Amino acid sequence: MNIFEQYLEKIKIIILSLSDNGELILPDNLESINTELPPKKFNSDISTNVAMVLSKINKKSPMVLADDLAKLIKKRDDFIEEANIVKPGFINLKFKPIFWTNFIKEIIKNSKTYGINKKDKKKNYLIEFVSANPTGPLHVGHCRGAILGDVIANVLMFNNHKVTREYYVNDYGNQVINFTKSVFFRMREIALKEPFPNNNEDLYPGDYLINFAKNILNSNKDIDLKNFENISEKLTELSINEALTLIKKNLNSLGINHDNFISEKKLVKNHEVKKVIDFLEKNKFVYRGKIKAPAGEDAKNWSEREQLLFRSTDFGDDKDRSLQKSDGSWTYFASDVAYHKNKLDRKFDQLINILGADHAGYIKRITSSVEALSNTKDKLKCKVSQLVKLIKDKKPFKMSKRKGDYITIDDLINEVGKDATRFIMLNRSSDVELDFDFDSVIEKSKDNPLYYVQYCYARIASVFNRLNKNLESDLKIKNYNFQYSKDEIDILKKISEWPKCIDNSCNNLEPHRIPTYLYELSSLFHSYWNLGKDNPERRFINDKNEISDDKLVFLKSISNIIKSGMNIVGVSTPKKM
Repeated sequence: MNIFEQYLEKIKIIILSLSDNGELILPDNLESINTELPPKKFNSDISTNVAMVLSKINKKSPMVLADDLAKLIKKRDDFIEEANIVKPGFINLKFKPIFWTNFIKEIIKNSKTYGINKKDKKKNYLIEFVSANPTGPLHVGHCRGAILGDVIANVLMFNNHKVTREYYVNDYGNQVINFTKSVFFRMREIALKEPFPNNNEDLYPGDYLINFAKNILNSNKDIDLKNFENISEKLTELSINEALTLIKKNLNSLGINHDNFISEKKLVKNHEVKKVIDFLEKNKFVYRGKIKAPAGEDAKNWSEREQLLFRSTDFGDDKDRSLQKSDGSWTYFASDVAYHKNKLDRKFDQLINILGADHAGYIKRITSSVEALSNTKDKLKCKVSQLVKLIKDKKPFKMSKRKGDYITIDDLINEVGKDATRFIMLNRSSDVELDFDFDSVIEKSKDNPLYYVQYCYARIASVFNRLNKNLESDLKIKNYNFQYSKDEIDILKKISEWPKCIDNSCNNLEPHRIPTYLYELSSLFHSYWNLGKDNPERRFINDKNEISDDKLVFLKSISNIIKSGMNIVGVSTPKKM
């Protein structure tokens, strides 16, 4: 039950009937009309801008038109107690108490589906996220994007869309050769007691490579360590498998599991890059030409050469993009174009990429290529996961682990746990930097949003436990003749926003709205709970160890939302804290 959608539809029916009678002129579409919660200073439940949207085309003052429409809306709806006009032309509606009784009855009866947009056309999504080079463990820089992609998938699935989670394995190119050589030298270090060449900047220094080397040696007793070239292909496969095993373990510790792992190397070997280049050439999207020096690079040091270029500027990019290196091999961009052609061939309705902050400049070229390949705008949507700054004792925090110059996901989880990692990483919009404060995430106060939301659920569970009732069982209430107080209605208003929160999270790919919403709902609940400390009449359980049905339903409705939201975020809801 989405009351905002419900009343928007009612308002549209009214203005359409006025239009049919020649009493009102309507624009070509009504998308600008909305319904929202009014600011707290107004004693109202829902607000609409319909009069302001229609005033200009009808050559009427917004306040005059709002007055006319408000009277008509109130007359046609038995649940509206008051319809007030607020400058510059908003119509604020206040519901009768019976409205909120019917509302809570409806959401309790449909608790498993409340929040889901049943009218929304269901789509088949492919979300590619993480896709870190398979050369070692995942670090904190990957963590935020991993959680962002996973929770976007969760909220889309909550709204009954079909979702495939995918990881693109960059197992082709120079970085993979250097990684394999690093494993090779670690194997020689173990088997032949030969020192690892630490002075070679191309090699990976992390101690985790020692475990990779040991695992490969244990399962390949007869491997020849004399010459790298003789075993490079086999060793690359073994090394990548070791890295992916570790990466999957890292992701699993975050509660993340991908459906597919797609190999860049296989795309190249299957000639999919050549095929997509042929497709682009046939459709005149590529040509041979020269490009100027990149921004910030001295043009004197830049050697212009004829290259195979993709016409990215045809789609709004600032320059055309190279598809082939000087040695004839394909650029990373060319492989990525082939990969996205592979995605398109699998007939998904919508593609989503989660990119790190260092790839923000890559968005225009890849979305341009997808537009060229699909002849469709906005087939690919990209979300950028900005940087995370770790803070401890009010100072930037670095762990002294000899795993390379970074902090791993396992380090972070060992420090604060999976729940705190997921919730706090999602607590701000992904397009702004995030401060992850180790001290605040373990505090038991309202300054720790995870604790505050979990504590809300635990408090409700404590009431049900004291009454020997199962919080997760369905309620069977015969009579819903309730009268809720203003404090309770304020919380019910917040509950009414849950479907809107889900829609906004899905449509804008902004799952940070969910923990924000859960924190706000929990804050209202804790304030309400505290009223019972000084006033026994405001307590949920009376001195006879009984609870009224209205209070029971009220608590259950809040717990259902908290449980649903935390499931989407991928965080637990403990019953005791």
